[in-house]
Amino acid sequence: MKRILVFLFLFSSAGCFAQKQIPKHVVTHNRTTVVCNPGTGSKSYARWGVFPSTSLPVRKIEMSVTLGSPDSLLTAHWDYLDHIFLRRQGGVNGKSADFEIGRMLTPYGSIYNKGWSFKWEVDVTDFSPFLRDSVEIEYIHSGYEQVNVGWALTIDFKIISGPPVVVPLGITPLWNKGYKYGDPKDKIEDKLLPVSYESKPGEAFSRIRIQHTGHGMDKPRGCSEFCSRWRDLKMDGKIVDHRNMWKDCGANPLYPQGGTWVYDRAYWCPGDLQEPDVIDVATSKGQHLVELVMEPYTATENIQANEDISAYLFHYSPPSKRVDVAVDKIIVPSDNQQYTRLNPACFNPRFVIRNLGSAKLRSLIITYGTEGFPKNVYHWKGNLNFNQTAELMMPGEIAMKDGKNSYTVTLLKPNGVADEWPGDNEQTSTFVAPEEYPADFILEFLTNKKPKDNKVFLINDKLDTIFAKLPANLEPTTLYRDTLRLKEGKYELCLTDSAGDGLEFWAEPQNGDGHLRMFDIKGHLIHPFESDCGNGEKLSFRASPAFIADTTKAIYAFSLFPRLISNKTELTLISNKPGKMVVQITVDGTIWEKHEYNGVKSGTFNYDLSYLPTGRIVLEVYMDGVSRFKGRLNKKRK
Repeated sequence: MKRILVFLFLFSSAGCFAQKQIPKHVVTHNRTTVVCNPGTGSKSYARWGVFPSTSLPVRKIEMSVTLGSPDSLLTAHWDYLDHIFLRRQGGVNGKSADFEIGRMLTPYGSIYNKGWSFKWEVDVTDFSPFLRDSVEIEYIHSGYEQVNVGWALTIDFKIISGPPVVVPLGITPLWNKGYKYGDPKDKIEDKLLPVSYESKPGEAFSRIRIQHTGHGMDKPRGCSEFCSRWRDLKMDGKIVDHRNMWKDCGANPLYPQGGTWVYDRAYWCPGDLQEPDVIDVATSKGQHLVELVMEPYTATENIQANEDISAYLFHYSPPSKRVDVAVDKIIVPSDNQQYTRLNPACFNPRFVIRNLGSAKLRSLIITYGTEGFPKNVYHWKGNLNFNQTAELMMPGEIAMKDGKNSYTVTLLKPNGVADEWPGDNEQTSTFVAPEEYPADFILEFLTNKKPKDNKVFLINDKLDTIFAKLPANLEPTTLYRDTLRLKEGKYELCLTDSAGDGLEFWAEPQNGDGHLRMFDIKGHLIHPFESDCGNGEKLSFRASPAFIADTTKAIYAFSLFPRLISNKTELTLISNKPGKMVVQITVDGTIWEKHEYNGVKSGTFNYDLSYLPTGRIVLEVYMDGVSRFKGRLNKKRK
């Protein structure tokens, strides 16, 4: 009888999921060409969007921001701080809100070709009361680059209807400006003042949403861009959140970039739509005081540090449902660009669940798997409070067919009962199956001058390490060639770098130039790792004894070293088939040199660039008419 009841529950739940509402999309900026205003350092791009009326209940709003290469300009380069504001609501005569809803740190884009783009996503549901009817969204692009370079900008709001998780009762702006940091004549503690507020009728908790980045380069600590410092959030005198304002940039999903993208920074990285800090605090009736306290610091020279802070306090009712859980995101397997360092993958699916009910989430039945294959079932147990998340990594292989696949995660019976809103209990991702490679292959590893930073290892579907090159056994600037013979199955080949600067990084030529490449037994290149990879790179693949290489498909590996030059640089090419190579060298978009080579399969090519003027020097390689490599060169200052 129990099995019959479970079956009926699963069947009826599937019916609920089938009735899920199709998200509504509001695109305010559609490949808008964005350039700097070098005269003022700031340029506004305001666009209107028609959002749902207040009669539509909104469950969730996600904002995606896409930057791409513009249609008629070169791709911009510098890592500038851009703001996304919700300005006016209700038309041109509507009331100004002036809420910062997103913060974009642009990438070093000089190495990106036409057709390139990258998409980031962030939750902006807290602003849903204001994203109604006609709304003006303003993108402010900072910086001083010339107007012959830019971005193609798209801002898309995905609106999911359904009962609100909580009822918004109001908003209190907190701190919204740039604050000097370390200036003994203008102390941050004298300007970043506490804010007093009164709770709203029916309020159960306050949510503080903070966007915070550090900028400037002072002495002695390089604040605020390159100094780690702590920040405390206090509510009524008690610390409710303490965090170190620092971010690991070597793990950035957008890589490589044309500049110093691997260097860790003050809570941001180049090429990143910042994820805001969200802190929920239970609120009693009456008056309250909220404070933001920065680590004490005094600069001694070049005093210019700035803490750019945008913070709001949202007043909310208790959660609308007692038992309510959601699939927050599917990380693996997924073709979402934000998870490119983890995908494609052969095993260990990863996804995030979120408790949206007032009751603690203690148990859950999870079904997950690839469309067309049997589903897996997992009985989760835990202890999640409201709005808390848990990231789950499931054991075992990911079933797949060649090409594109769909993967679905479904949540059932939270705390042993029916979910009070099953509309977000299921989520589907798409992914492309990892490549198939020969079971027997040659792994070539050329160390750089800091091999103790690196590790290369191969794991199977049981997570057993079956091959490894460990730091203790590696010598500088040494070529290792190993023949690996695998059983048919799924594997993951990993390269890690503990220093976070990869096997090659243009700003550190003293570390040398290493590489990691796979060849078949006949010596044909089958896969090159990216040397400029920050914390490392992984390759998931399916090994097959029956693999036959596609000799019509060209595969290339390039090396350009050094990239920080005083005069000469060297380009190295390895390929699995010959072709016509054209090397084009430009300065600020103007061609200075062009070299053509016929029937090239491999080789080393030297260029003396000592005569070139200062500017943005880019070496681009075309193979049979298609751009295959683009490297930024920087001239050393004399």
